[in-house]
Parts: sequence; C-alpha cells; structure tokens
Amino acid sequence: MKTGKGTAGDTKARILDATEHLFIEVGYEATSLRQVTSRAIVNLAAVNYHFRSKDIMMQAVLGRRLDPLNARRLALLDACEARWPGEQLRCEHVMGALFVPALQMAREPEVGGPSFLRLLGRVYSDTSPFIQSYLPGHYAPVLGRFSDAFARVLPEIPPHELGWRLTFALKALASVLAGDAPGDLLPAFAQGPDQSDAHVLAQLSALVVAALKAPVPASQQLSALQDVFLIGETQHAEERAGQIASNALEAQQAQQAEQTQRADTLPIAPRKPRRTAHSEGARRAAIASLTVPGARERPIIFPSNPLDDWMRMRSRT
Repeated sequence: MKTGKGTAGDTKARILDATEHLFIEVGYEATSLRQVTSRAIVNLAAVNYHFRSKDIMMQAVLGRRLDPLNARRLALLDACEARWPGEQLRCEHVMGALFVPALQMAREPEVGGPSFLRLLGRVYSDTSPFIQSYLPGHYAPVLGRFSDAFARVLPEIPPHELGWRLTFALKALASVLAGDAPGDLLPAFAQGPDQSDAHVLAQLSALVVAALKAPVPASQQLSALQDVFLIGETQHAEERAGQIASNALEAQQAQQAEQTQRADTLPIAPRKPRRTAHSEGARRAAIASLTVPGARERPIIFPSNPLDDWMRMRSRT
C-alpha cells in the first residue's frame, strides 16, 4: 500500500512527465495546465500545490534533466583538459564533452531515456521568451566554460565570429540528434552493422567542426552576396510597384462598374415643362373659363340695412 508521501511523489512525477512530453510535442507556449492535468490524470489543485505556476513547473522539468547533463559535461571537459593539456586539446574533444553526456543519458531511462535528445532539441529550438531567457540565466557558467574552451582550440576565429557560429552549429547538431534515436541516424551511410554513438557523433562533429573552422568571409564573397541582395531587392520593388498599380486599376474598374449599375437601377423622373409669362397667363385664363358641370349660378345678395327696412314698412302702413 502506498503511503501519503509516496503518493505525493508519484503525483509530482506524473505532472513532470506529462509536462515534459507536452513541451517536446508542442513547445512551451502551447503547453497548457489543462493539457497537463488531463495527461497526468490529476486535478488542477495538485498542480498548484506542487508548482504554483506554469513557469515554476517548467523550471522543474528542465532542471531535473539539464542539471545532471551539465554536471556531466563540466566533469568530462575537465577530464579532457587534464588528458590533453595546452595545445593538445582539439575542437573535437570539446565537442565530445558537450554531446557525449547527452547521448549517454539517452541510453539511461532513469535520467532521460529515448526522449531526452528530443527534449534537448526542443530546448535549443523553442523560441518562447521564457525558454530564451531561462537558459542563459540559469546555465551561464556552463556556457561560459565551454565558450572559453572553444576559443582556446580555435584561436584563429575572432570572438564575435565564434559566438554566433557556436550558436548556429550547436543548435543544428542538437536538432539532428533530436530527430531520431542515435542508432537510427544516418542510415544511408551505414554499411553493414549498426553504427555506434561515437561513430555517429564523429560524422556529425566533422561537419560542425568544419563550419566552426571555416575562414572568415573575404571581401569578394561579401561583395558577391551584396550584388545578389541588390538584384533581389530590385525585383521585389518592381513586383511591388506592379502589384500596387494592378490593385489601383482593379479598384477603379470596380468603382466604375458600381456607378454604372447604380445608374441603371434608378427610376427616370419626367421632365417638368418650363413655364413662361405667356404660358402662365394662358393657364390661368383656361382655369377661369372652366365650369363645374351641374352647378347653378346664384345671384349676389347683399346684406339689408335696418333703416331701409323700417322706412319700407312705414310706407306700407
């Protein structure tokens, strides 16, 4: 029978596992607490009890995987520098110290398992502000340690050039490793038995190291690319101008068609004849001469005068 402490530990582990799988599948922004509770088969109160927020929960997910990884990385880099001191240290040694621990943890279910490389690839590729701000702040000592090591083995590359090259190369390598299981990488190059992790990493590192050691672009390369950019911008400007002119013509034609349709649907009002002084007089005369059929002419009767009425009655008497 499980104790209360064991049950709480199982619940926390299920929440972390569910969050990790969702983060690998859809990224940080698309991972919701509702999805986590559904996949972990817990209620929201349990999530709030153990982590209080999504950010704290994600920090716990990354910390339980990346903290052991970085500890192994630093220990292996120390061992490599001790084994190959000074100029004996090669770029491949530093690259191996960075990625061999990741391949090892992918073979160990208790610390990562098969999905660990996919997690690492998502961490390097996720563009959410939380992930972008969390990693440099939380792992600044590790990043600084490896940056110094790469700078020692690649002294011919300017520091500012080396910085962005490392960012590009390491993200590219992590994305490739995150795509498949280590033994399934580069199947087209495997002839015969399966390749070991060291063989796969050697092939991938060869490409990355070549990119890191590539000479700084010469003025001719820069000039050639600037010419291509100029041609592309000119084409884009011409295409944009043509599109604007086409849109304006379509809008004008649509407006004209609307005006024509509106004019066709309006009723035509009869025109009123223009009146002149002569026609107005004739009209009034015609109206005055009209008689109403069936009407009789009545005599005009003026009101009587009371004094005249008294005189007429007196003469009669």
